[in-house]
Amino acid sequence: MEQEVFSAREREHIHENRRQDAERLVVIGNGMAAGRAMEEFFAKNHPPMSVTVFGAEPRVNYNRIMLSPVLSGEKAFEDIIIHDEAWYAKHGVTLRRGEAIVAIDREARAVETAAGEKLPYDKLVIATGSQPFVIPVPGANLKGVVTFRDLDDVALMHEAAEKGGHAVVIGGGLLGLEAAAGLSLKGMKVSVVHLMATLMERQLDPNAGYLLQKAITERGIEVLVAANTEAILGENCVTGVKLKDGRVLPADLVVMAVGIRPNAALAKAAGLECNRGVLVDDFLRTSDEHIFALGECVEHRGQCYGLVAPLYDMAKILASELAGEATGGFIPSVSSTKLKVTGIDLFSAGDFSDDDENNEVVLRDPSRGIYKRVILRDNKIVGTVLYGDTADGAWYFDLLKKSEDVGAMRDTLIFGQAYQGGSPLDPTAAVAALPDDAEICGCNGVCKGAIVTAIQSSGLTTLEDVRTKTKASASCGQCAGKVELLLAATLGESYQASGRRPMCKCTDLTHEEVRGFIKSKQLKSQPAVTQELGWKTSGGCPTCRPALNYYLLCDWPYDYKDDYQSRFVNERVHANIQKDGTFSVVPRMWGGVTTPDELRAIADVVDRFKIPTVKVTGGQRIDLLGVKKQDLPAVWAQLNAAGMVSGFAYAKGLRTVKTCVGTDWCRFGTQDSTGLGIKMEKLLCGSWTPAKVKLAVSGCPRNCAEATVKDIGVICTDSGYDLHVAGAAGLHVRATDLLGHVDSEEAALEHVAAIMQMYREEAAYLDRLWKWVEKSGLERLRAAIMDDHDNRKALYERFLISQRVARRDPWAERAAGKDMHEFMPLAVLSPALPLAAE
Repeated sequence: MEQEVFSAREREHIHENRRQDAERLVVIGNGMAAGRAMEEFFAKNHPPMSVTVFGAEPRVNYNRIMLSPVLSGEKAFEDIIIHDEAWYAKHGVTLRRGEAIVAIDREARAVETAAGEKLPYDKLVIATGSQPFVIPVPGANLKGVVTFRDLDDVALMHEAAEKGGHAVVIGGGLLGLEAAAGLSLKGMKVSVVHLMATLMERQLDPNAGYLLQKAITERGIEVLVAANTEAILGENCVTGVKLKDGRVLPADLVVMAVGIRPNAALAKAAGLECNRGVLVDDFLRTSDEHIFALGECVEHRGQCYGLVAPLYDMAKILASELAGEATGGFIPSVSSTKLKVTGIDLFSAGDFSDDDENNEVVLRDPSRGIYKRVILRDNKIVGTVLYGDTADGAWYFDLLKKSEDVGAMRDTLIFGQAYQGGSPLDPTAAVAALPDDAEICGCNGVCKGAIVTAIQSSGLTTLEDVRTKTKASASCGQCAGKVELLLAATLGESYQASGRRPMCKCTDLTHEEVRGFIKSKQLKSQPAVTQELGWKTSGGCPTCRPALNYYLLCDWPYDYKDDYQSRFVNERVHANIQKDGTFSVVPRMWGGVTTPDELRAIADVVDRFKIPTVKVTGGQRIDLLGVKKQDLPAVWAQLNAAGMVSGFAYAKGLRTVKTCVGTDWCRFGTQDSTGLGIKMEKLLCGSWTPAKVKLAVSGCPRNCAEATVKDIGVICTDSGYDLHVAGAAGLHVRATDLLGHVDSEEAALEHVAAIMQMYREEAAYLDRLWKWVEKSGLERLRAAIMDDHDNRKALYERFLISQRVARRDPWAERAAGKDMHEFMPLAVLSPALPLAAE
C-alpha cells in the first residue's frame, strides 16, 4: 500500500505551485547512471527544466568503478570525480548531497527528505542503485565486517589496514579480488574465500579462472575456492572466519563482496510495480507515467544489471525521453569484463559456456601465462576469454557485437587483428618458415635455430635426442609437437616419426608424459593441467577428461575433488548401460558369499520394479538386467536399506574378488581362501584404478577360482600364499606371472594393496594391469614389491590414505586429529553412493 506522505491541503498547495513554476525534474540518486543521464540530457536541445539531484552520500558524483585503485593507494578521491561542483553550477543543477529521500507521494507528485522537507516534481527519476548482499551467518554484524560499495567502505578498510593484521575477503568476483589486491598492497595478510570452484566463474571459464587464481596467489594472497563460510567469529570485534569444513581463518577485517541487490525499497513503498527491482519498460518508464528509473535498481524484461555499460545505455534512452526525442528504446547488449588489478590482464565477453552448437579456437602459451579462447557459432564470435594478453579484446568484442562472419579468417583468428590476411601453411611448412630466432620452447628459452643446428651438427634423429641435447620440450612438453615438426622439416624423408601416441587430439603429450608433469609440476586441477601443459582445447574432450580426472584423483587425494561429469555414464549412474538403453545393476557380494536376507532383498527389488532378467555372473554375483534409468535411484535405495552396496561392475576400479570355499568346506583346501578374499575385497573396494581390476583367491593349487587369469591372483599353499600378477581372460588371454610367496594373510593383504597402488600411480588410463606390467617390467615390479620392504610399506600407506580420503571428508579427519594411517573398515563407507545428476 502507498504511504500517506502529504495531507490534502499540502497536495493542493503543491499543485498550485506547479502551475506557476517551470517543469521540475527530481533525481533520487547521484551515482554513475544518474550522472550519465544528466550529462546526456544537457547535451541535447531540451525544454527548460529545473533539476534537483538528491545524493545520500555527502559527495559529488564519482566513478565507483575506480574505488579499487583508491583502496590500493594508486589514486585519490579527487582522481575519480566525474562531476565536480563547477559542473553542477554550470548546468543549474541543485545538488542536495548527504540528503536521503524517505518517501514518494505519487498523487501529490512530491518527495520527502529525511529532514521532513517536501519537494514537488513534474518528472521523477529513481536511481537508487543497489545494496551489497551480506550473507546471513552468525557474526555478520560484528565490528570489522564491511562491504565494498562506496567511499565510506574504502575509508573503513584504510583504517583497518593501518593496523595491519589479517583480512578475509568473502567473494572471489570482481569486487572481492580488487578489494583483496588493494588490502594486500596496504600491507595486510589477505585470504579470499570463494564458494564456487573457480574465481569469477560468471565472467571466466575454468582455465582463465585457474590462471587468475595462480596470479593472485603469487601476490601472497591466499585463495580458498569451493569454501563455504559458516560463521564470523568474535565477541565485539571480528577475530576470525570459520568455514563449514572446520577450518578457521584469523581475521581483523572481513570484507563482504558476494554480490548486490537492487535497492527498490523506496519504489515499493510508493506502490510502484516491483519484482527484484523497479519494473521499467523499454523507455525506462515505471508503472507511473511521471516516474522513470534507471541503473542497478531497475528490472528490465526480467533482468537486473550490475555492469556499467548497460547502465550507460539506459542513460542515453532516458535522456532522450526527458528531452522529448523519439528512440528505439533500451535494448540490452552484450557486456565485457576487465579486472582492475595492476599487472593482471584479463578480458571476457559474451557466451563461453559449453554448447553443442559452438566450436572454439584456443591458444595457450604456458611459459608466458597466456590463454586465449574464441567461441564461434555459425562462423560468428559469440564469446571470448583472454588472459595474459588482452590487446585484441576490443577487436574481438567489436566482431561479436556486430555479429560479423569470421569464417574467412578462422585459421588466423586466434592470433589477433594484426595477423589477418595471411594464408595458412601446412604444419611442417609453417614451422620451417619461422625465423631462426623464433622461440620454440618457452620454458627453456630454446629457439628454432638452436634446435636445427643441434639436429644437423649432432646427428639428432628423435625427439628424445633433441630433448637431451637442447632441453626443448623437457619442461611442460607443450612444444613436443613443434620439435617433431622441426625434425621432419630438417631431416626430410629420412625422418621417422617417434611413434609416440598422444593422449588425444587436445595435446601432443602421451599419457605417461602427462602423468609425469602432473606430479613434477604439482598440477592439482584440470584447468591447471590444460593450461600449464598447453591443451589445444579449452576444457578437454571425452577422451582426456576421464583420464585427467583419474590422474588428479590418484595423485592428489587431499587436494582434488572427483569430477563426476568427467566420468563415463556408467560410473555416473552406478550401473552398466545395455544395448536397449536399460541398465544392469550388480550389488556387491563380498567374496561371492551371500545370505538369505540379501537374496530376499534382491528378489523384492526384482518383483517391485519388474526387472526382466536375473543372472549369476562369472564374478560370483547376481546381475539384475533391464532396469529402467528412472528406477535406478529407487532400486539402489532399496538395496542400500538392506545393507547392500554397489558392486562397481561399471568401474575403473576393483570389480570382484572371486573365491573358492577353501578350508571351510573343501577337503583339498590349504587356507581360508573365502575369508581372505572377503578381507581383500573390503580393503580394495572403492579404489579407482586406470582400468577395471579383477582378483581371485584359490584355496589350493587346483585353482578353482581361476586366480591365474586375473589381474592379481592368490594361490593358497600349505606354506602360505603365492602371489600372481598380470593375467587376463577377455579379448586378450594371458596367464599370470608368479611374483613371489608370502607366509601370512596380513602379508598377502599388504603386498596386494601395494601392487594396486603402484599400478594406480604409474599406469596410463585404460591400460589393464597386464599391459602396465609388460611396459614396466615384471622384474621391476618384483623388486619394488617383494624385495624393497620400505618401498612396499610406503606404497601400502599411500593406498590406505587414498582410501581414507575417498571414504571420508579429509578436512574432517584432520580437524579431528585422526591418524590417517589407521585402517578404516569399509563399514564407514556410506552404502548409498549418490546418483550424479545427468
